[in-house]
Amino acid sequence: MNPWTVLGIATIPNNGGELKLSQRGEEFSIRLSGIRGELMNSRVHGSEEALAELGCARLKLVADARVLVGGLGMGFTLAAALKAVSPTAQVTVAELIPAVVEWNQGPLGNCAGHPLQDTRTHVHVGDVAELLIKKKQAFDAILLDVDNGPEGLTHKDNRWLYSLKGLDAIYKTLRPKGILAIWSAGPDPLFTIRLKKARFNVTMRSVRARKGKGSHHTIWLAHKGSGFY
Repeated sequence: MNPWTVLGIATIPNNGGELKLSQRGEEFSIRLSGIRGELMNSRVHGSEEALAELGCARLKLVADARVLVGGLGMGFTLAAALKAVSPTAQVTVAELIPAVVEWNQGPLGNCAGHPLQDTRTHVHVGDVAELLIKKKQAFDAILLDVDNGPEGLTHKDNRWLYSLKGLDAIYKTLRPKGILAIWSAGPDPLFTIRLKKARFNVTMRSVRARKGKGSHHTIWLAHKGSGFY
């Protein structure tokens, strides 16, 4: 078996540890220091794509739709969002760690088909919360995959996003009938209650890590206004 080759190491702000990008043949892996197992693997991205497919399902025919993707990762959610929206749409991706953007501009880019090169893509290097606080009724869909779920595993400041205050800011940032889609490694009944307290109409989907197989991940679909998938 081919050995792993480390391509890069990035520091997460506010003492969040380090991310390590490695490659073995055509396979890429991102790991977090101090945590067993992988955060991401280029062979396992079905649920990341489902996040965008479900969150953007109503936007294909919406002219000038605006989508915010929180967390670039390996680019699979961004790529799926671009496929799901119209040629006149704009997709903003917010990534906290500059090195992750550089990795996607370099060796990782081919995995998801170089979505950063799409002219509809706009990159915000910084905390996605910065966009949520400043912008009101700016997005038709917000797709969040910034952590392992509502607990904020990789970056403690992410917990604000999942708090009532953060969810209220997201609600105000969405356009009428907008949708918030959130990826998580597993279910969290208390978070579902929190979404409802923040005035969202909520449904949950269990999706596979790979198409038709692999572990199950959770996606919340939180609607501003009435309507369910």
